[in-house]
Amino acid sequence: MSDPALGLTMLGLFLFFILLGFPIAFTLMAMGIFFGYLGMGDRVFDLLVQRTYAVMANDVLISVPLFVFMGYVIERANILDRLFKSLQMASGNIPGSLAVATLATCALFATATGIVGAVVTLMGLLAFPAMLKAGYDVKLASGVVCAGGCLGILIPPSIMLILYGATAGVSVVQLYAAAFIPGVTLAICYILYTIVIAILKPEVAPRLPPSEVNIPFSRILLALATSFIPLALLIASVLGAILMGLATPSEAAAMGSLGSIVLAIVYRAFTWAKLRESVYLTARTSAMVCWLFVGSYIFSSVFGYLGGQQVVEDFVKSLPLNSFTFMILAQAIIFVLGWPLEWTEIIVIFVPIFLPLLDDFGISPLFFGVMIALNLQTSFLSPPVAMATFYLKGVAPKHVRLEDIFKGVMPFIYIVVATMLMVYVFPGLVTWLPETLYGGTTAGDPALQMEAPPAGGFQEEEQLR
Repeated sequence: MSDPALGLTMLGLFLFFILLGFPIAFTLMAMGIFFGYLGMGDRVFDLLVQRTYAVMANDVLISVPLFVFMGYVIERANILDRLFKSLQMASGNIPGSLAVATLATCALFATATGIVGAVVTLMGLLAFPAMLKAGYDVKLASGVVCAGGCLGILIPPSIMLILYGATAGVSVVQLYAAAFIPGVTLAICYILYTIVIAILKPEVAPRLPPSEVNIPFSRILLALATSFIPLALLIASVLGAILMGLATPSEAAAMGSLGSIVLAIVYRAFTWAKLRESVYLTARTSAMVCWLFVGSYIFSSVFGYLGGQQVVEDFVKSLPLNSFTFMILAQAIIFVLGWPLEWTEIIVIFVPIFLPLLDDFGISPLFFGVMIALNLQTSFLSPPVAMATFYLKGVAPKHVRLEDIFKGVMPFIYIVVATMLMVYVFPGLVTWLPETLYGGTTAGDPALQMEAPPAGGFQEEEQLR
């Protein structure tokens, strides 16, 4: 068997094994080492050591455990309950006020945690029963909770953008700036949709009774001052320090971690048991990310050495594609991969396959990363393997059917697709903020002006040969 055929066999067997439920990180390493040994002999073990050290010495990844720790501390500080109630009071006169408050809470809380399962589960316990009790349609309430909980993938400071930046060699700071407006735009589109539905079909989102709407302004202001403003200031300080160049993402994440502990102490929700649990969950998540990177780097290096990457490139180049059709093809593949795989696996395994092709089609890796972040919203919402819907089903009342949740998320999937088209048609949504803050590094069309760096382990190919 030729080396390219061996590489494609490795890729096919990997997909087969992960569909059987094998651990992805260790399957990657096993495939890489086995086929690497067949193709390059004992040198594959040197590659294993080098790639493991490279991941552990990667400065970009330092911010991952810090942001994750910040999210877990805030999650356990009972801030979400206060935040939702204050936003509910503030939006009482808006049609679909409970749904609007839920989406606003999700958007703000998602920026603090970035952990989809945590946000959907907590909002499923807090906001979902409140909407059902108020007479909201099950499908609308389900869609609101699931879609809102996925915003943390896109809105900075996003863990997903950190991993993409480390994989693609793109500045995380510029990624945050590029993703900020599309993320806020998507959240606003969700809110506008719920308001329009509440106006057109008031029976699916009834107005709250006067006793819950006619609340003194001073009480609303006090509720916002003690819940919304502290968390918003913490997130704004962290994100602002990154975007304004006052701190690196790692330094800002450390500041945010300290701020989350202070916030928990102020809310009298800080205990050693909660701190220990947050540290444990952070260590588990960080270890998972590191092993995924080690496995994906070994796999991609061997795949490139065997010539599998070149086969993929030659095949794609042989197709009658331009930048637009290539973007559609790439996003369609990522959309399908989002059914069986988590976003972490997609970023560290399959995105590196596309990265070397971006320069051939004149596509900026910065713009490509934002489009992927938008696309991955759908991976958590699209049946049949929609993780956000299963998170909600796990905490929802027994009478709530999974098919109703699936139906509820479909309009929000359409909104995500429409937002992706909007971003492609109006690239300034991605490029304006980075250009304004950092000069002309992304000037012009988002598909131009930025050379795609080598990705993953493919740059190892020539060295290994």
